Amino acid sequence: MEVDVHAVEDTATRYSYLFPIGYSNSSECGYCHRTRSAFYQKLVDRCWRRSGSLLYRPNQRHSCCPHYTLRLDSTEFKPSKAQRQAINRFNRHIIGPTYPREAARLHPRTRAEARRRHNVFDLVERVHEPEAGVLKTPPQPDHVFAVTLEPDTFTEEKYAIFENYQRIVHREPPDKISRDGFRRFLCDSPLVRGSVAGPDGRRRPVGSFHQCYRIDGRLVAVGVLDLLPDCVSAVYFLYHESIHWLNPGKLGALREIALAQEAGYRWWYPGYYVHGCAKMRYKTEYKPQQVLDPEDLSWYPLDEQALALFDKSHYVCFSRAGQSQHQQQREVLSQTTGPPGSAANGHDTATTNSDSEAVEEDEEDAFLLASNMPGIPALAEMEALDMDSLVLRSDFSDNLIIASHLVIWDTERVGQFGTLKSRIAELVAAVGPDLMGEFCVDFRKRRAH
Repeated sequence: MEVDVHAVEDTATRYSYLFPIGYSNSSECGYCHRTRSAFYQKLVDRCWRRSGSLLYRPNQRHSCCPHYTLRLDSTEFKPSKAQRQAINRFNRHIIGPTYPREAARLHPRTRAEARRRHNVFDLVERVHEPEAGVLKTPPQPDHVFAVTLEPDTFTEEKYAIFENYQRIVHREPPDKISRDGFRRFLCDSPLVRGSVAGPDGRRRPVGSFHQCYRIDGRLVAVGVLDLLPDCVSAVYFLYHESIHWLNPGKLGALREIALAQEAGYRWWYPGYYVHGCAKMRYKTEYKPQQVLDPEDLSWYPLDEQALALFDKSHYVCFSRAGQSQHQQQREVLSQTTGPPGSAANGHDTATTNSDSEAVEEDEEDAFLLASNMPGIPALAEMEALDMDSLVLRSDFSDNLIIASHLVIWDTERVGQFGTLKSRIAELVAAVGPDLMGEFCVDFRKRRAH
């Protein structure tokens, strides 16, 4: 399921504006303008993800590469030996061999400070340790290192890093790399930048940002982040190939976890996890993590037992992990291959004869409510749901429109695939019926990006 998020310049600021693109049952995936941060946080916790202004939610059951949402509690995180070594190696590169000796002479630590540093690896302290402004001078370190949180706007400096990263590290053909692609993918997010107060009273930024890493004044890496009320969500990390030997990807992840811990976001979301993709296995090295169940939308430990389930089955539902794997596979097979109108998500989705023709799926135009997609209310539930008060927007009116005021509203049924009402029901089902009061279905013509 996909929606486009875009800007609105009016007084109806209580809503997040979503333009429904639709649902496709294609199994292909990319791994083989404004909405509220709090609203997007709720979507992330329902398997959604952002790419530019596009919000999408994969169908794990039908996907060639099922995508699962992960999160890590930064307050419980303990860096592994390899992760500690990566930070220490980078810090030594920045500081150089002579600085520690001279600094120890000019700025000696107390015995208690020295003992604590030797016995305790403080992640937040260590990631800041080599920064200019944190290091005590004189003496001078070998390099000047700085990290800044900046708006996610386009600059030629950032694009140069993107171009180098895509071409050298990702081996993407030069003709596939463009400034417009960089803008659409990683700049000018629909999330509004601002701040929120945390439980401790401190204000922390929310919205989309670029975390820029500079060595001796030269930009060498950029972490693209969505800072949400309760999490640091990693969108992308790119770096110049000249620092590849410093393991910048690992350093970026550790610094993002430190940000979640230090600023009080608590959770770090590393993006989707695809068990069958070898390049994604590194995400399991950060512990303890949790994985979002696609059916009951609850969090489960990403432990050895969970990884064993991933090894055994293409699609995993943790809330039903007590069932035998054979039974789960048999249920999935019967649900997936059954005719339109068969059971989905354990609910009766029977349709009338006139509706059955409308819900026949093909690769280009499929009906979400007959897709058996995990975590989606069944057709019968959506038919019983009162959507009369849903707010809409159209090019034909300057005002917000209530769904029940539409002339055709009472003449259409949710099960009539292809009608306006069925399309709206798909969006409501995918976003969550309980969030209906927080978004507006915007049918206005989209601005060119």
